[in-house]
Amino acid sequence: MARRIAQARLDAETLDLLTRLRRRTGLSGSELLRRGLRQLAHEQPRSRHSRIVGVGKFASKKPDLASNKKHLRGFGRS
Repeated sequence: MARRIAQARLDAETLDLLTRLRRRTGLSGSELLRRGLRQLAHEQPRSRHSRIVGVGKFASKKPDLASNKKHLRGFGRS
């Protein structure tokens, strides 16, 4: 796999954490960052929004009916 260089700005606290992890594990900073990114990607849901059971299953066919305020204009007024 071809590797590319990526740059990141780290605050003092994060840099200290990276330094401590390097000493504790013996891994390079690059390897620790790669593993951290992979772990974060694995933990995050694939879609931007969490899926809700039943979304898009109703007559309106609007998937954002409950979360989009424009659909609620005039609702509950007589």
